[in-house]
Amino acid sequence: MKNKTYLLTAFITCTLLAWHPSYAGPNHHETHDHVAHKDAKSKDDHSEHREKKAEAGPNGGRIITSVEPHLEFYLTKERKIQITFLNDHGEVIAPEEQVVSLIGGDRQNPIRLRFASKGSVLLSDKALPEGNNLPIILSIKTDAKSKTVRERFNLDLSSCPTCKYKEYACICGHGEEDHEGHDH
Repeated sequence: MKNKTYLLTAFITCTLLAWHPSYAGPNHHETHDHVAHKDAKSKDDHSEHREKKAEAGPNGGRIITSVEPHLEFYLTKERKIQITFLNDHGEVIAPEEQVVSLIGGDRQNPIRLRFASKGSVLLSDKALPEGNNLPIILSIKTDAKSKTVRERFNLDLSSCPTCKYKEYACICGHGEEDHEGHDH
């Protein structure tokens, strides 16, 4: 009987300590006020959570950072896709062992694109079909041993009203929750 009482007391004590605001432990975001320390340099200033400012690619395309080296996805005037690989400083580097493919367009009749090296870029073998908002699945394999990385996005070709790029490559920082000044 004593063991059960001790276990019950220990359980209640731990539960109360876990719920009590003064013993919130390292994950105390629900129980404190950010205003009290917003200007202080502390572990809680959340600077590590801030997004890096979006940068434009060398051709005005979308930068994809889920692979190393990073790459720029750019739609040419001929509606072909140009893939440009970038080093850590955003400078163009020649493709090496990377293999890129794309499925996009109408989901009932998708187009499949393959890429071949042309100078310092990869260029798609075919043009994308007409349309200003095409779903894209870009598959990237950086070398023979790596796993395939897939990037999914809509290739929105409307012009951004606040920066000089198309919406698919927009760098002005508006997101789904911030459409001020947008008609869409």
